[in-house]
Amino acid sequence: MKALLIRDLRLALRAGGGFGLGLAFFLLVAVLVPLGVGPEGGMLGRIAPGILWVGALLACLLSLDRIFALDYEDGSLDLLVVAPIPLEAVVAVKALAHWLVTGLPLTLVAPVLGILLNLPAGGYGWLVMSLALGTPALSVIGAFGAALVVGVKRGGLLLSLLVLPLYVPTLIFGAEAVKRGAAGLEAGGALALMASVTAAAVAVLPFAAAAALRVNLR
Repeated sequence: MKALLIRDLRLALRAGGGFGLGLAFFLLVAVLVPLGVGPEGGMLGRIAPGILWVGALLACLLSLDRIFALDYEDGSLDLLVVAPIPLEAVVAVKALAHWLVTGLPLTLVAPVLGILLNLPAGGYGWLVMSLALGTPALSVIGAFGAALVVGVKRGGLLLSLLVLPLYVPTLIFGAEAVKRGAAGLEAGGALALMASVTAAAVAVLPFAAAAALRVNLR
């Protein structure tokens, strides 16, 4: 399992579809939004939680199609299916690798981009906590979507259409937690709901993704 994780991390970084691309997109969102809506600090502060969460969500979406595509193209996915390692564990490791090269860097850099969007001081801690709890769900849901479209030519658009509706609860609860925290209100409820979504995704979707892989590779 450790060797598979290290291999996937190396492939993701070497292929250029994870770390740099996601961060660059996240930075572009944070820079372009003030140019589009104007530099008025009050307005930027009000929309910053939603913008940061939407930017993180779309940045995670960029590299989802590569979770299984590279292994499918070189035939190693067929070997993983028949390997003694449970396929559900393989899916979980690949989702973890995606989070380490995409979700974790986005979580760490988000406070810096919050400064560009004039995020109120009370929202920074909630922003980091919400992204730390929510981005794993984005990776696991994305792995499930990638398993559904593995082997489909130009399945990137189809993948986006499949996973975006599943991302909505995480987006709503994550942005609401940051918004309430920035306003000085109680945000623990929204954060707990988002953590519940993440826990449910981690518990259920690796099994669903493994079943989808078995069907598609049959």
